[in-house]
Amino acid sequence: MTVNEVMEKMIVASHGSFHDINHFLKVWAYARNIGMGEKLDDETQRTLEMAAIVHDISCPSLRAKYGNADGKKQEEVSSPMIKEFFADTDVEKSVADRIDYMISHHHTYTDVDGIDLQILLEADFLVNAQEMSIKKDAIEEMMKNVFKTDTGIRYLKELFLI
Repeated sequence: MTVNEVMEKMIVASHGSFHDINHFLKVWAYARNIGMGEKLDDETQRTLEMAAIVHDISCPSLRAKYGNADGKKQEEVSSPMIKEFFADTDVEKSVADRIDYMISHHHTYTDVDGIDLQILLEADFLVNAQEMSIKKDAIEEMMKNVFKTDTGIRYLKELFLI
């Protein structure tokens, strides 16, 4: 399954929610570009891009059930949805498992396991900072404590701190 096929499948799964589709497309674009800037190998880049596309797969069901899509709740409930999304595809089990792990940790900013997850965290924050109008001091704290990639830090500075 290609990144484009994952994107098409996720657009269909989003049932016309412009907010959800626009969000994952923006996260995917930042993740893709940060990954390229950090010179990821092809397999890690592909895994990162697929994870960026499906990272908020649980949000519609969480909003329907709880009225919001709390990040920690997303981490708790996404795994079965990720497994179902990639079932009956040719995505290797190891890749689907890595995506599952990344989605189950994409709001946990400590003990980050791998450059792919690091970039996903950074890309998601870049989009959330704009969508949620996060204040400059919180953005500076994220840059100091969470952002690690040169490309992600450069984007954060250019978008929010200059």
